[in-house]
Amino acid sequence: MAELSLKNIEKFFDKSHILKNINLTVDKGEFVVLVGPSGCGKSTLLRLIAGLEEVSSGKVFMDDKCVNNVEPKDRDIAMVFQNYALYPHMNVYKNMSFGLKNRKFPKAEIKKRVTQVAKILQLEELLYRKPSQLSGGQRQRVAMGRALVRKPKIFLFDEPLSNLDAKLRTQMRVEIKKLQRQMGITCIYVTHDQTEAMTLADKLVVLNAGCIEQVGSPSEIYSDPKSKFVAGFMGSPEMNFIPVSVGQDHTVSLTEKLRINVNKNKKMSQKNIFMGFRPEHLYVGHDHDICFILTIELIESLGSDILLHGKFYDKHKNLISKDNLIARIRGNKPFQIGEDVELSIKEKRLYFFDDELSNPSSFE
Repeated sequence: MAELSLKNIEKFFDKSHILKNINLTVDKGEFVVLVGPSGCGKSTLLRLIAGLEEVSSGKVFMDDKCVNNVEPKDRDIAMVFQNYALYPHMNVYKNMSFGLKNRKFPKAEIKKRVTQVAKILQLEELLYRKPSQLSGGQRQRVAMGRALVRKPKIFLFDEPLSNLDAKLRTQMRVEIKKLQRQMGITCIYVTHDQTEAMTLADKLVVLNAGCIEQVGSPSEIYSDPKSKFVAGFMGSPEMNFIPVSVGQDHTVSLTEKLRINVNKNKKMSQKNIFMGFRPEHLYVGHDHDICFILTIELIESLGSDILLHGKFYDKHKNLISKDNLIARIRGNKPFQIGEDVELSIKEKRLYFFDDELSNPSSFE
């Protein structure tokens, strides 16, 4: 196992600034997930750690040793790719043993390691099949097995499940997490899938436009987002946002009839403010602090939940936002297009994001 530290990492491709002042520490045995939209720099960061790309400035440390000038093969890092990268003419055993054979390991040691890992990954019955005879999930396990037999210090995963169907992705997520806990290995995992990120990570790193927006546990990122981007990216469906302005009396006016008091200790610029709330924090009825009327324009049934899309109004039917917002309602109560539904939310579930200060406020 290894500790990894990234200090002031910058990466340019020609004039394009891909990564900007990245500072991150990965503890031994930790499962860190890099998450963000396409093009945010997460795969580039992974390749810098592996040594497949050179840093423009800054330093990469493994166990307090700078490895900027260390070749990828000498960093003792294993990488699992999105496309598996298996040799099609070799069977599973040869694919898994190829790296060890190149490193001149004794045949007895190679056989021992491959057999042990094949048992862990339930590949014992598949050792003499070619990749073309395997399912997507089996190929992914072989790719992981090829990395595991090397016993590297750090495992890097670059969107390894993106080619699998939804059911298989869920199964493989469980297998990867169980394996990581069982073996205590240090993992850095790249994905744009927030469900994958939330379920796998000990530590989440949210990237946006080459910058780290926030680092924390999945629960911290979800319940205490530090920016409007993080709040909108993490959560499905995403957080609702309403542009508002804060008055001198620290109140937010959603309509002439609906005002909300903002904590006076929260520093905000009084303009470019967005009020946010999660769809799942809305309840049918008027039992909570703030009440809305939703006029339904679209209904999506998720089985156990229902998503209601539409315009939000105050109780006097004054429009709150010109954009459609979403409510996620538990159960399968029947709703109709065009129906007005009374919803309410607790004040502590409201967030206020200041675009100028890039620092959220909330009632919690």
